[in-house]
Amino acid sequence: MITQTKRNEIRQRIHARIRAKMAGTAERPRLNVYRSLNHIYAQVIDDQKGETLVSASSLGLKLKTGGNVAAAKEIGKAVAEQAVAKGIKQVVFDRGGYLYHGRVKALADAAREAGLEF
Repeated sequence: MITQTKRNEIRQRIHARIRAKMAGTAERPRLNVYRSLNHIYAQVIDDQKGETLVSASSLGLKLKTGGNVAAAKEIGKAVAEQAVAKGIKQVVFDRGGYLYHGRVKALADAAREAGLEF
């Protein structure tokens, strides 16, 4: 059986491999997702400047529960609306080493529906 720490080490290795191949620019920043057991976080990052342009989380929106698909949809919508308000239309999606399934997929789909292209 794989323990939680071992699982996180595997995820971090996968994320490092993904990050070696992708980077956010000023024209096309990176939409990064972090998923914990109880919450989900999303950031739009310009890697050239090393700054976060937009961020949203289930913790920041004061959702009743942040560890479900409904919360992920809310965060995807919120981060996309903030990005579009700042003039960001296109992003590179960084799934953070997680499988593109469940909460990560729900966040991505909600961001697409709210106006982000990736």
